[in-house]
Amino acid sequence: MSTPPPPPLLSWTEADQAHHARWRSESGAPQPKRVVLADDRTTADTAYRLACEGTGLLWRGDFQNARQLLQALMRRTDRKSRPSAKVLTAAEAFHLHRQAQSQRARVLGMLLIPLDGDRSIPLRRAPDLRQACLEAYGPADGEPSVTSLRELLGLIGAHEWRKKGVDIALLKGRIHPHYGVFSPVRGEYVELVHQAPLPASPLALAFDIGTGTGVLAAVLARRGVRRIIATDQDPRALACAHENLTQLGVIQQVDLVQADLFPPGQAPLVVCNPPWVPARPSSPIEHAVYDPDSRMLKGFLQGLAAHLAPGGEGWLILSDLAEHLGLRPRAELLTLIQAGGLRVLGRIDIKPRHPKTQDDSDPLHAARQAETTSLWRLGHAQG
Repeated sequence: MSTPPPPPLLSWTEADQAHHARWRSESGAPQPKRVVLADDRTTADTAYRLACEGTGLLWRGDFQNARQLLQALMRRTDRKSRPSAKVLTAAEAFHLHRQAQSQRARVLGMLLIPLDGDRSIPLRRAPDLRQACLEAYGPADGEPSVTSLRELLGLIGAHEWRKKGVDIALLKGRIHPHYGVFSPVRGEYVELVHQAPLPASPLALAFDIGTGTGVLAAVLARRGVRRIIATDQDPRALACAHENLTQLGVIQQVDLVQADLFPPGQAPLVVCNPPWVPARPSSPIEHAVYDPDSRMLKGFLQGLAAHLAPGGEGWLILSDLAEHLGLRPRAELLTLIQAGGLRVLGRIDIKPRHPKTQDDSDPLHAARQAETTSLWRLGHAQG
């Protein structure tokens, strides 16, 4: 068994002494090659220039002033990344939008915050974020570390989502997403799984592929499916699903399995809600939205026939946003279905209701307004 590589170290000079600390980045961002100290005297223009050059600013001032500096950096970054008035194709607009997001994240990620070995922040007026760090990073190891203020604020947001949860009216309960597990804020796909007619009643078994928070497994359990095998390759997602399914009182109907896509065997119903957009994710949470080269979609469609019991159905929940962005034509999806030895039994459509469909300042507004989310009912080609 190979030894895992040592964690990356961030190095800087302070009071003529060399210092080192573990670099933390859940998005996988590389540590800045150069680090300088910054504090309350550092101007926003100076900080922005250094950040654009790729220099990390290790904050030694008041924590709340660091938050204000980050806001100032956001304003400067957003002014620089205003879209061109030139008419673009949907695909060009999408790629430019992602490029601007990546550049923005790189610049804003240069404002750095130290963490002590117990994950406390040794700065004036710093909040106690140890619980949020525990949920994201696991138990403290006693070693000092450094992370970006932007990531720390993300930890706070994730901690609040986890505490408050997302109300799922169809379950008459709440789903509590863990850090790095996609929150079911877009409820239309949950509604589709609640509406679609089950292939048999009562239904003895279903597979939920890529369960995430466990929300679809919970819907199936509430619909009377006797046993659900829910898979995910992310241990965080499995822990999150276990907590949610326990709280909703359906854990006794669900087996959670760590797997890339399918568990062994066949089921009369196999449900999958893969990432909808074929693009490269830039952070862990984006793996639920972006699927490079449609890897999960293709894997599901290629493997479904072998895991579908005779006469059974595979439910593919998929938005057509990628089609409106010019990233994956409908013909490609239909070809993948056919190549997997499958046929379309039916389709249920629903229009999204999230706020971005009404935001005409969004560079992807036209595609979002045209978007439809569908539940494709798939069966064996020879059935």
